[in-house]
Amino acid sequence: MTRLSEGEIRDALIGCTIGREIFVLETTTSTNDSVLERTSPSTPEGLVVFAERQTAGRGQRSNSWESAAGKGLWFSFLLRPKIDIRASAQLAEWAARTVADTISKGFALLATVKLPNDVIVAGKKIAGALVEMRAQKNAPHIAIIGIGVNIIHQPEDFSEELRPRAISLAMALDREIDRHQFAVALLRNLDRTYGDAFAR
Repeated sequence: MTRLSEGEIRDALIGCTIGREIFVLETTTSTNDSVLERTSPSTPEGLVVFAERQTAGRGQRSNSWESAAGKGLWFSFLLRPKIDIRASAQLAEWAARTVADTISKGFALLATVKLPNDVIVAGKKIAGALVEMRAQKNAPHIAIIGIGVNIIHQPEDFSEELRPRAISLAMALDREIDRHQFAVALLRNLDRTYGDAFAR
């Protein structure tokens, strides 16, 4: 397993809002929590935190998210979208659709979105998104978007419970996948589509 590099990812995202600041942590409870800890009223949007391993990753409806160490992309990022704080479902759908599009275009795989926030390949879950919005005193509200993508898992890397319902890019394509390349492609697409949909 090659560890993700803060510097390499940041250098590949020069000029992007999402990715203007990158942290790669070895372990954290949840990358959403880690972004919140680093956020003050003056923190600009675009901060991204990756973790090689999460001990308390979260999914929708308080479900836990399995985050096998070094096997996927587990990351969250900070936004200050110009939408109503009650409209978080729009952000979850946008994030999931962007993940699906990045997979479809990058690997010629059919990836679809199961609303509100799951990404499906070959009938199995490959990725998901979680949005947490917070009101801020004397500052625009914030959104923290967490994304998990199964990249290089093999079946034995999933729990027995998840194995029938989960898939990774490596399993779908039967080959090695470069996590760094996919991380950069996904962040670039998120940056481009966010500007079109929410930032103006």
